[in-house]
Amino acid sequence: MSTPPLAGGPAGPDALRPLIAVVLDALRDGAAARGGPFPAGGPEAVAERVVRAAEPVLPDTGIGADEALRTLVRTVTEGAADPADPLCAAHLHTSPLALAVAADLAASVLNPSLDSWDQAPSATELEAAVTRALGAEVFPEGRDPDALVTTGGTESNQLALLLARERHRTALQVICGAATHHSVRRAAWLLGMPEPVTVPAPSGILDPAALDEALSSLPGSRLVVATAGTTDTGQIDPLAEIADLCARHGTELHVDAAYGGPLLFSAAHRGRLAGLERAQSVTLDLHKLGWQPVAAGLLAVADRARLAPLNVTADYLNPDDDTEAGLPDVLGRSLRTTRRPDILKVAVTLKALGRTGLGVLVDRTCALAEQLAELVDKHPRLELYRRPTLSTVLFRPVAATDEETAAIRRRLLTEGRAVLGRARADDRLWLKATLLNPHATTSDLEALLELVEELVEGTTR
Repeated sequence: MSTPPLAGGPAGPDALRPLIAVVLDALRDGAAARGGPFPAGGPEAVAERVVRAAEPVLPDTGIGADEALRTLVRTVTEGAADPADPLCAAHLHTSPLALAVAADLAASVLNPSLDSWDQAPSATELEAAVTRALGAEVFPEGRDPDALVTTGGTESNQLALLLARERHRTALQVICGAATHHSVRRAAWLLGMPEPVTVPAPSGILDPAALDEALSSLPGSRLVVATAGTTDTGQIDPLAEIADLCARHGTELHVDAAYGGPLLFSAAHRGRLAGLERAQSVTLDLHKLGWQPVAAGLLAVADRARLAPLNVTADYLNPDDDTEAGLPDVLGRSLRTTRRPDILKVAVTLKALGRTGLGVLVDRTCALAEQLAELVDKHPRLELYRRPTLSTVLFRPVAATDEETAAIRRRLLTEGRAVLGRARADDRLWLKATLLNPHATTSDLEALLELVEELVEGTTR
């Protein structure tokens, strides 16, 4: 058997070209076989198709590159939730821009690892330039803003807590709202910090009066975590008011803007983030309202000196004499060692679309949410939770119980007709539409509600 070709080097593109054609055909065929936003039949049907295609996982004699690609890519595509379909609107799970995927292919081919300069000379410099620019976007008047590339909001929030803890060098008490992402509490647990104090969020956002009371009653070092775009409802905490309270009580502020952060690109909506720039650190996820392939997370800091606790020396990666001789030291840019150049796809997207182009995508998506809310509000058999802040719309059948509402969602999944999420608010269960497809139309939104209405009639008779 001949040795398979490598993807890199001068001959790599010629080796890749026919394989990419196979993959593209398999993606098309798999999507056609699925025939909608989600595979029909439920978990057992999906598992049966995957096992049939994958077995034997490790044969004695391989079936060859073309057949392996064709079989498995088609099978995974047929069994995928497709966020490019307007009826797939459950989670903060977006279909990436084609140009970002193309850039990600180049990143995979080159395969640099950003744990030492000699493995990734140009990627190191590109990451430095882009993260400085994005740090300045979040903190336009920061002391020396910067950003770290992460795998997403969970890692960013953990880094934020770690850096705050190391800065204080004492027991640090985290204070957060009831709607704060679970990763904040998990990060406190992983870092051996006290259980976060949870402030009520009766209307879905952190209550400033309750926060003031908590800050007044808790001694010692504290870190407030606010949210710009909650997972369940997409709401934004009153950031400016929270920043005022933090300043008055001498408390640091971290904002989890994994969902809402890209409003910064929108001239129409960036005002909703007023006060964000007064935090010490901010979480961003460009694989949400940035339309990047996973992963494209960031932790922005107002002062890069805050990143100093991450510095570490490993003689085989960043020996002192190399650093003194001028070779960039990148090991302190992450808790990870091996790290792919996720910044390339982000850089290509920023350069291709610019702030205006990204702002248009954000504006279209927010407008779609407003349209869906309007359609629900006018529907006699559906109830709207509240007007959307970002692109999340909660609604439910007027006459349905929580159990019936949950059953409607599962029925749509099992039949492969639509993908809706679920969220609990006001002690009731709601269907959740998280709209992230800027190509969706009013007709698509109407079709989604028609599917729900059809099942409402069958459920509530």
